[in-house]
Amino acid sequence: MELKQLITFITAAEHVNFTLTAKMLNYAQSSVTSQIKSLEEEIGTPLFERLGKRLILTEAGKTFKSYAEKIIALTEEAKMAANQVRETTGTLKIGATESQCTYRLPPIIKEFKQAFPQVKLIFKPYISNEQAKEQLLQGQLDITFILDVNRTEDALHVESLIQDEIKMVATNDHPFPADSPVTLKDLQNETLLLTEDGCSYRTLFEDTLQDAGVYPNKLEFVSIEAIKQCVMAGLGIGLLPEMTVKDDIAEGRMKELNWQNECPVFTQLAWHKDKWMSAPLKAFIDLTRKTFK
Repeated sequence: MELKQLITFITAAEHVNFTLTAKMLNYAQSSVTSQIKSLEEEIGTPLFERLGKRLILTEAGKTFKSYAEKIIALTEEAKMAANQVRETTGTLKIGATESQCTYRLPPIIKEFKQAFPQVKLIFKPYISNEQAKEQLLQGQLDITFILDVNRTEDALHVESLIQDEIKMVATNDHPFPADSPVTLKDLQNETLLLTEDGCSYRTLFEDTLQDAGVYPNKLEFVSIEAIKQCVMAGLGIGLLPEMTVKDDIAEGRMKELNWQNECPVFTQLAWHKDKWMSAPLKAFIDLTRKTFK
């Protein structure tokens, strides 16, 4: 089992297309087919199922992919550790939500790239904190930003950076007065504009509603910017991190409702406790701490 075979397999598994894989890795297609076939023979089970012109990753292939990713990640770490020098190249894979990438990370990225211009940064979005944590455990991410309540994790180092206020916002002409408290019962006949299922603060809020026996209408979006536009269009009430709506409230594009959030959430930085700290990774963590605090 060769490293190049694993790289070819992972690329093919992500794109389920041997022709595209060959093009991306600068191989002949026959070479890709040969490498995959050799890998399947060595493992003793098909990694792909070929249905006519369609290519499908088998269950065995899905399982093997997670191990292949770990092998490649460990190989890269072993090379860097063996060098025992201050690394100025490489790749950092970072998990982050849309709001963090848009409102929090640009100054960190700018300063980091000035210090490590040869280090490639890859930001990977995720739907839920559990998904992000699983990717850390599987070695698919080096580090991730999460928005959650404070809690301990056995295999992960989780560091709270800053408390995030969650704001309830509505169009300026919404009948709820901005200075009057909004109760959960007030929301019964409202339409809530929410992020995808699995979002930490959405889950906490929905649990609170359920405990109170309140079941409003809901619209779900994959984009925070889409929620903001729909709030301003009067389509419903939004529940969003303060960093995403602060300027809109200040400039009068929407209004903040007087809602008391009893479950504070924090922007946190997480990585595997056994993660080897390369110089770029350590520098990124230190820079993040300095920027947030």
